[in-house]
Amino acid sequence: MPRAPSSTPIPKATAVFRRAGGILRTQEAKAAGIHPRTLAALVEDGTVLRLDRGVYQLADAAPSEPDLAVVARKVPKAILCLVSALAHHRLTTQIPHAVNLAVPRGFKDRKLEHPPVRFYRFGDASLAAGVERIKVGGRELRVYGAAKTVADCFKFRNKIGQDIAIEALRAYLRRKDAKVKDLMHFARLNRVQAVMAPYLDVLLAAKC
Repeated sequence: MPRAPSSTPIPKATAVFRRAGGILRTQEAKAAGIHPRTLAALVEDGTVLRLDRGVYQLADAAPSEPDLAVVARKVPKAILCLVSALAHHRLTTQIPHAVNLAVPRGFKDRKLEHPPVRFYRFGDASLAAGVERIKVGGRELRVYGAAKTVADCFKFRNKIGQDIAIEALRAYLRRKDAKVKDLMHFARLNRVQAVMAPYLDVLLAAKC
């Protein structure tokens, strides 16, 4: 059974995890003074959970979205997009089977033990547009805003399904803060304004 060097490091290590938002990577824990044997002891007694290779979470400080917390640490340059972003904004009834991440062209895919991830290549202009920042497990994660995400779904409709894009558009237009000009701005950026416009006109007419 793994043993900590002494009883004193345990509460100190727990405090380090709490200050970090409940999740640490192995190198972060080591840099903060947590000995590998202490970390192993914390896992052994259930105080800390191993989420993925090299990613650990304080058991009683679980973030509301642990999958996203892992992604924020292991793929920090990626941006939450498409169905995963729709789920974040509550614009879909779909349950993502993998975390959808936007990356630049030329990015080399990475495989995580958990959660499953799927990468989508975005052009430079689209990749940088409409990005928002949220905190997950004490770490910043970038995610596309609601209007940008809807436009992205029309851009990638052949990959995720056009029905998901239309559902997202309908859900977005029901929001009190919905802005048609924002939708069309991002649709033009993604060159899908001609595709989205007929659906937008029908749904807007139905609201009148």
